[in-house]
Amino acid sequence: MGWVLTRTRNGKERHTASYRDAAGRVRSAGTFDTKKQALDAIKRQEVKLGDGTWIDPAAGRITFGEYAMDVWLPSRHIEVSTRAGYVSNLRAHFVPFFGEMPMNRIAPSTVQAWVSEAVGEGLSPRSIGKYHTMLHSIFARAVRDRMIAFNPCAATELPKVVLTKGRILTPAEFERLLAEIPERFTVLVQTAIETGLRWGELAALRPEHVDFLRRTITVQETIVEVSRKDSPTGERLLVKPYPKDNEPRTLRISDSLLQAISQRIAALGLGRHHLLFPSIEVAGGQPLSRATFNTRYWRPAVARAGIDFNVRVHDLRHAHASWLLAGGADLAAVMERMGHAQIMTTQKYLHTLPDADDKALAAFEATRARV
Repeated sequence: MGWVLTRTRNGKERHTASYRDAAGRVRSAGTFDTKKQALDAIKRQEVKLGDGTWIDPAAGRITFGEYAMDVWLPSRHIEVSTRAGYVSNLRAHFVPFFGEMPMNRIAPSTVQAWVSEAVGEGLSPRSIGKYHTMLHSIFARAVRDRMIAFNPCAATELPKVVLTKGRILTPAEFERLLAEIPERFTVLVQTAIETGLRWGELAALRPEHVDFLRRTITVQETIVEVSRKDSPTGERLLVKPYPKDNEPRTLRISDSLLQAISQRIAALGLGRHHLLFPSIEVAGGQPLSRATFNTRYWRPAVARAGIDFNVRVHDLRHAHASWLLAGGADLAAVMERMGHAQIMTTQKYLHTLPDADDKALAAFEATRARV
């Protein structure tokens, strides 16, 4: 039960409402002109304490930067690479805008102002949506911690993401591109197109992951690249024991690719635990950086091949899925091969080759002609 302390100043009575919080600390509910107003204020706070909606007014004074870095981030049970990404996002996108603001002073209009600034700086709608999801998570935790009463990200108006149909590399274009790839990387590129592996999975392949008897490759590890200043270990290339979906997966490969991999292992004298595609062509070499490969080898090869649209290394993964589906592969089998968690992700690769619509029309006409 709370109490009222009455004082007289300049002939006028003032009534201070006091109560104890859940931890037994004395709190003030304010000072009022009448005792009834003070008692009503005490009652309101005690109701909030009873139903769990009470907010510590002092807790909300912690700044966004302090809360995000010292409370929210340490509470996340995430992998090293994900943590490095969060640190990078906080440093680049959130702390410069929200950093010195008290948590309880950040309103929906403040978050909306951040979105407007991000749009003005040319950040894409998709990126803004991704960063907003992280921001929402920070404030959601603050609500659960009873630091703020509501999540200011709850009703943010985000820029619309316009979905565009991307180009898929055709088999003919790939052959032109492969002819321009330096010889030391041809097996890497052939492995990428035939397996659809993500770059990190490709860079982490080792001879022990190849089963020459069963003609399979098992994806067991992945390598992620982070900024050294965001890495907890100070290393830029981090090896994770599992791929993105956290489950190893095994893929069948052709005899020709198996032979190319075998010849590479023999030529470099690779042991079972060495990287198959190291940065330097020696046994025990360090991981190959995607950024280095892109800049020095991939983009020049794309230009020399005369391909008239932007092709990333990751687009070999898209091409792999599209070619499989265009050739009649089962959707569920492609989903498993790609390591997708949801079949809807795999379905987006249906009818993505330039001649897919023509083939569909030809199939329709062939069926109609049977009458």
